[in-house]
Amino acid sequence: MLSYTIRRILLALPTLFGITLVTFLVINLAPGDPASVQADQVMDPRVSIRVYEQLREYYGLDKPLLVRYGDWLKRIVTLDFGNSMTPDSRKVTVKIMERLPATLSLAVLSLGIGFALAIPIGLLSGARRNGWFDTVSSTILYALYAIPSYVMAIPLILWISIGLDLLPFQGMKSDNYEQLTTMGKAADLAKHYVLITFCFTYGALAFQSRFVRQNLLEVFRQEYILTARAKGVGETTVVLKHAFRNTLIPLVTLFGITFPQILGGSVILEVMFNWPGIGRLFFESILQRDYPTLMALSFITAFLVLLGTLLADLLYAVVDPRVRYD
Repeated sequence: MLSYTIRRILLALPTLFGITLVTFLVINLAPGDPASVQADQVMDPRVSIRVYEQLREYYGLDKPLLVRYGDWLKRIVTLDFGNSMTPDSRKVTVKIMERLPATLSLAVLSLGIGFALAIPIGLLSGARRNGWFDTVSSTILYALYAIPSYVMAIPLILWISIGLDLLPFQGMKSDNYEQLTTMGKAADLAKHYVLITFCFTYGALAFQSRFVRQNLLEVFRQEYILTARAKGVGETTVVLKHAFRNTLIPLVTLFGITFPQILGGSVILEVMFNWPGIGRLFFESILQRDYPTLMALSFITAFLVLLGTLLADLLYAVVDPRVRYD
């Protein structure tokens, strides 16, 4: 196991390097830069040109592209993401840590609800294959899966938030949040989470439940299940005691891959719901051509995906004794 882990880490390093190189080139070769964004705000054209040149020198944008990438790599070794290329020049790490709780809480809540619903739905659909529950749930879930989350968000905002005024859709807290009681604050947070959590969850729920269903049907074909049924073991016992654990083993891999992606935030949804998370920070950084913040977010997302894949493979061996990594 240790040697396998070391090999995987060594293989992940060049992959991470390649991702950062491609991302750096794409970001820096795109039209515009932080200096032009800030210089465009100056009304006098002559002063604007002078400010633009000074800002390029200040941010180091006048250096060759590969030299800037080398400087960025040197800082990353010490986990220094540098300062933001915005007028406030704040530390990138501070900006990310301010936004992380909003996206992290959303990711945990979305995954928790998704798996809590997907597992029983998938098990019941697989155990009652082609029954009425399987047919109805499949129809509804496939229909939901076919609707992009940002498309679903539009009628939810128009009907529930604006039309009926039942739930808020802007931000994470109300303007009077600090004046509320403890219970009032909890209720206010819960209301703000409802719509965006639903949009984050329903698509994954459809996929995860069908994933569980298909795995259960595969397990049903195994000899030990056929033997248990031949001995007269009840169907409930067969599903819950014999098939349940082996059905969930592939979900470990799915969880390891899904969580980092959700943690990276959804740019479209967080912008639509004005959610103060990582996805919205990424969108704002694109508009401001904030290269350090964009590179930091891209690096963290890539790192989490690679780490999640590695942990999923290792956990797979833990939950399934038949798997051995030599």
